[in-house]
Amino acid sequence: MSSPDHRIPGARTGAALAATALGGYLLPGLAGQWRALRGPLGVEDRTAGGLGYALTFDDGPHAQGTPAVLEALAARGVRATFFLVGEQVRRNPALAGELVAAGHEVALHCDRHRNLLRLTPRQVREDIARALAAIEDSAGRTPKLYRPPYGVLNAAALRIAREHGWRTLLWSDWGRDWEARATPDSIARRLTRKAGEGAVLLLHDADDYGAEGSWRRTVAALPRVLDTLAERGLEPEFP
Repeated sequence: MSSPDHRIPGARTGAALAATALGGYLLPGLAGQWRALRGPLGVEDRTAGGLGYALTFDDGPHAQGTPAVLEALAARGVRATFFLVGEQVRRNPALAGELVAAGHEVALHCDRHRNLLRLTPRQVREDIARALAAIEDSAGRTPKLYRPPYGVLNAAALRIAREHGWRTLLWSDWGRDWEARATPDSIARRLTRKAGEGAVLLLHDADDYGAEGSWRRTVAALPRVLDTLAERGLEPEFP
């Protein structure tokens, strides 16, 4: 997220953001086609069992945002999945280990937050390798999940994910919490508006690629988000 409007305009979900190179042809914004291709591509946007909800955070760890999110989750006894950025792990190496120690799952996002469609296959492979090394070194854990920057995939990334045996997980609902105009109320409302069984929810615990201080609004929104999901009888799950 290099700017507050870092996401692809008009996209609403991880499925709508999937842009995948197949047979040399680029299919941006697969939208309706995406669900038919989801199985063959190995790309998901639901919890594995289709039950509960999975709370996921991208772009960290962040020196202030990640501890604040951890505190908010601990207060409710909720565990989440954190898709980590290699360059942020190197800046905050202890936090990756703290996530694991607190019972959360660490997953791989990228090393530098760039649109994969602008990278060569070699650059994609090098970026993922650097991120993996940083996460394993600092968290002591090998990720099982992968999510590309902006939710945009290419053939190289899909191939690498398959080689490692990773599940490629996008999301079904998001709070658009990186935006400068976002408020705790708007984040909670957007994130939970349609969330039901099997939902994968996207938030951010860092502001390095979004609006400055956006993580504060995310933290403020979390109690309402968790209360709303609990009222619907949904239980937090790992994806």
